[in-house]
Amino acid sequence: QVLLVESGGGSVQAGGSLRLSCAISGFSYSHFCMGWFRQAPGKEREGVAHLNGGGVATVTADSVKGRFTISQDNAKSTLYLQMNSLKPEDTAVYYCAAARAPSIYPTCELYAYEHWGRGTQVTVSS
Repeated sequence: QVLLVESGGGSVQAGGSLRLSCAISGFSYSHFCMGWFRQAPGKEREGVAHLNGGGVATVTADSVKGRFTISQDNAKSTLYLQMNSLKPEDTAVYYCAAARAPSIYPTCELYAYEHWGRGTQVTVSS
């Protein structure tokens, strides 16, 4: 059974930083996509950043480019999202997700992720 559990969310003032973690278990594939998504109140869920099995990271949300970084530990059991220079518009529930992929360098932002965590709340005050 695949299990993804996010942590690290909280409340922070604008300009601050947070690092989200996603503990992943039951998912041990060399060809995969892992990603962070977020959903703000009244808005659709959007993809924030993705990482494939080949180690290629892609930040897909234009509003966070240059501020957010996705990474993974060497054991590939924890996914991270480092968020710097946070803005009130970054307030949302953040979710991590994972999916098997047919190749080691898939274009993850095109994938329909199959495994999801329950999310962690990030609130940025001005």
